[in-house]
Amino acid sequence: MNSSKNPIYDYFNRPLRDLRISVTDKCNFRCTYCMPAEIFGPDYPFLKRKELLSYEEIERLAKIFVSSLGVQKIRITGGEPLMRKDLPSLIRKLNEIEGVEDIAMTTNGSLLPKYAKELRAAGLNRVSISLDSLQDEVFGKINGRGVTVQTVIDGIDAAAEAGLKVKINMVVKRGMNDHEIVPMAKFFREKGHILRFIEFMDVGNTNKWNLKDVYSKKEIIEDIHKIMPLEPIEPNYTGEVATRYRYQGANDEIGVISSVSDAFCSTCNRARLSANGMLYTCLFASKGHDLREPIRSDLSNDELTELLENIWFKRDDKYSLERSETSATRKKIEMSHIGG
Repeated sequence: MNSSKNPIYDYFNRPLRDLRISVTDKCNFRCTYCMPAEIFGPDYPFLKRKELLSYEEIERLAKIFVSSLGVQKIRITGGEPLMRKDLPSLIRKLNEIEGVEDIAMTTNGSLLPKYAKELRAAGLNRVSISLDSLQDEVFGKINGRGVTVQTVIDGIDAAAEAGLKVKINMVVKRGMNDHEIVPMAKFFREKGHILRFIEFMDVGNTNKWNLKDVYSKKEIIEDIHKIMPLEPIEPNYTGEVATRYRYQGANDEIGVISSVSDAFCSTCNRARLSANGMLYTCLFASKGHDLREPIRSDLSNDELTELLENIWFKRDDKYSLERSETSATRKKIEMSHIGG
């Protein structure tokens, strides 16, 4: 049995350090690259309450991941996690687990004015907020609901005022919003928040991904460097997904998440727990491992630990290093189930 604080390693000798927990598959946006409205319509069969892991079940699994498997960081995702009722109570439970060093959340930001202070008080440290354009017309089309840019800006401001560390995520798709790379960089440099550009990825099967639509890390950096010269900086830690840069002569930084053009599989140390209790060892996985049935049975914590260890020991995922036009069309879990 693995002892506390010592990580376990997979087939390629990668440790488990980061657990991403999806708490809902629902979202109040219909972003074209994640939950396109023509598929996720009014009749879409979202998970029923009994299919979701309870907060107590999530807490129990998180304790095992932290105390016995070496997890140090937890990120709450969705769907839109703030669509799940009483989320601060889960944050509070996770914050009380000995060994958890950081709790973060990925969100579209629209509900943060209502919940930011409560989330911070419960123990949330950081938020990553999605914003893909500064133009209402463009952003409204991307989010599929006509939500305004100011709605998200208000969420960003509320999070910062509550004392949460804030990063902004911008998914870049060629022909959709690549013309806004520099304006976004300027805007958030002035606002004092780190902006991370994300290459358009082939997560799931509903976003009509095509390699031709990928605006690469190289192109993103070149666009910004022409206007505001950049220099690379070292990762904060092993396994960090974003390649970091700072503006020359300043400490302001940006990052690029480039799983398509410059894959980081070799240092990936993340596991993903879906809202219905499936454990995925890769963002691009076709299938997961059911934890809902075992945790609702009479298995002991030691037996659950052994089950989780065996899953990670056998992990040999390296999808982004092997990506091809063929593999990109294979059936994969949807982004809305595991939150990126």
